[in-house]
Amino acid sequence: MFGSPRFAVRALTLAVATTSTGLGSLASASMGNIGTTYGVMPIDVATAQSLSMFNEQVSATYYNPASLTRDDRGELTSGILHAEQELRSANPSSDGDVVSNSPSQHVLIGMKTNLGSLTRFDHPIYLGFIAGVEKYGKEMLAFDSQTSDTGQFLQYGKEPLFLNIGGATPIWRGISLGVSARITLDATANLTAVSTLGGDTSRERLAVNAEPQIKTIIGTTIDLGSTFCPESNCFLQGWETAFTYRTKSSASTAVDSNILVTQTIPDPGLSLVVSTIDSFQPETFGFGAQYQGDNWRIGGSVEQQNWSELSEEFESDSIKNQSTIPAADRIKFDDTIVPRLGAEFDLNKNFSVRGGVAYEESPLKTTRNPEINYLDTDKIVIGLGISATYDRTRLLAFPVRFDLGYQYQQLQERDFTLVEVDSSNNVTDTDVVADGDVHVISGSVTLKF
Repeated sequence: MFGSPRFAVRALTLAVATTSTGLGSLASASMGNIGTTYGVMPIDVATAQSLSMFNEQVSATYYNPASLTRDDRGELTSGILHAEQELRSANPSSDGDVVSNSPSQHVLIGMKTNLGSLTRFDHPIYLGFIAGVEKYGKEMLAFDSQTSDTGQFLQYGKEPLFLNIGGATPIWRGISLGVSARITLDATANLTAVSTLGGDTSRERLAVNAEPQIKTIIGTTIDLGSTFCPESNCFLQGWETAFTYRTKSSASTAVDSNILVTQTIPDPGLSLVVSTIDSFQPETFGFGAQYQGDNWRIGGSVEQQNWSELSEEFESDSIKNQSTIPAADRIKFDDTIVPRLGAEFDLNKNFSVRGGVAYEESPLKTTRNPEINYLDTDKIVIGLGISATYDRTRLLAFPVRFDLGYQYQQLQERDFTLVEVDSSNNVTDTDVVADGDVHVISGSVTLKF
């Protein structure tokens, strides 16, 4: 029987690797995406997402699709994002071990246009999309889901495909409504084969499929001055509010293999099924407000993220399922409130600067998580950025805009207990302190039309 489990591991590895080869190579696990972990475009990175609900660029399709109406011109944007992280876990007998330091590297492209010209009605209807692909365009669905004895961070690592598409339109006197869809991929792999005890296979058959899953994002913006006092000046002039709602989403991979082992396991063979999720995004409610002056604006937002649902999601994850662990020791998550504050100032007609700060509380409630050993801490996020507009274009109808954003995330120290189980089922607990530093830089070029 030694040959069959050894081949089973090979079979599962082949299936998962093949799924990733078609869409990218293996990468570190992460329950996040660039939109929530860092920020999609440089403005989002630089303001710690505090002004993202009012961002007129195509990243609005994720943060608040109603903001697509803020500029009636079309837009074509391309950009890159690079995040360097050093995530640490230290115990009293060491100076600290780096759990993860692999970078996240995204190439982004987005476009917005007014489809109102397709109709006979003089009413604008804006359509926008944005896509981000890991490793500068080489990885779309790539992650490694596993248990860990040394600890693994919950929300960092390489991120799979980021894809949003949506539309928006003005409704009435300064009120706009937008709806978009976040698209994730659910990959499945089916493998059947005949094997000898030595691991030599024949009659292999492998089928891989990735299906899109569509999750809804709804947003609205209200220009209070235009809504309540459109024909006169009042104290509401310059004030705007925004409301958003995002349904929960995640990417997933399922592997189903059936193996016949010659003279050992006859038909119907050894069946192995593995199902796991990645890049989980909780149901989120958001409220934002900003005040805009002649050449400056200040604003902020508050988000409620319902992470408690992730505990239920893990019940269908064969790697993270903790049904065999006593209920009191199973991993638990809390819903969190995330406050953000940011500002922007126009130095002149060509240059503007911006910055933002946010405090993100960890949703991971339990500090002792057998088998998985997740680590996650509260973090302080600080961002800075600059925009430059080049208006001496000879061939283009509108100026070209360049954006650059930098963000620093400081992960606060937090105590955890790592649980290690050896081959004899002996349990060893190790107390550690988790912390880390994350540096993000993002740049983009925007053409208007």
